[in-house]
Amino acid sequence: MPSLMIVAGSTRPGRVGLPITRWFAERTRAHGGFDTTVVDLAELGLPLLDEPNIPRLRQYTQRHTKEWSATVEAADAVVLVTPEYNFGYPATLKNAIDYLHQEWHHKPVGFVSYGGVAAGTRAVQQLKQVVTTLRMLPVFEGVHIPWHARFIADGRFRGTAEMEQAATAMLDELLRVEAALRPLRLRSEGAEAPAAAPSDSGSAPGG
Repeated sequence: MPSLMIVAGSTRPGRVGLPITRWFAERTRAHGGFDTTVVDLAELGLPLLDEPNIPRLRQYTQRHTKEWSATVEAADAVVLVTPEYNFGYPATLKNAIDYLHQEWHHKPVGFVSYGGVAAGTRAVQQLKQVVTTLRMLPVFEGVHIPWHARFIADGRFRGTAEMEQAATAMLDELLRVEAALRPLRLRSEGAEAPAAAPSDSGSAPGG
């Protein structure tokens, strides 16, 4: 069974992202297609990127980086749960992504977003630019939750039938795309880290 890592992207005190993440994790387990892991960035507690070497070299010096690397490496697919802050996504989520490079390669990624009238979709559009640079493949299906506060009571998120259908559709697509990308991941597992070279992925030493 492929493994799916669900990332709760908000770390703000009083956040609603955690109940939404828990709801989606429940839908994932009910779906039955994945071995599911939930990563809460608030618990992970990654400091602002503090590695002296560029991520694509995988010459990590910090214990938290090595542990985060192993967690992402073990995942076959990823779902990012994100709010929308001022038409964008949280800096904590960008920081967690930027810590690593090769560990993200050739993995399908889906999005659960939430916000006001736009349901977090503007944050998702920005995230797609980031993840494709890391050779991830965003799936078409997604879960987008407008006016999310209406669906939370007593700390629990209660999704609508339409949201549940969207979750199932996204999980089905993640399952298909994961299988298609698996040969690429297997071929790249034994590849050596490339030498430093200019790129848009933080390749300049100290950048």
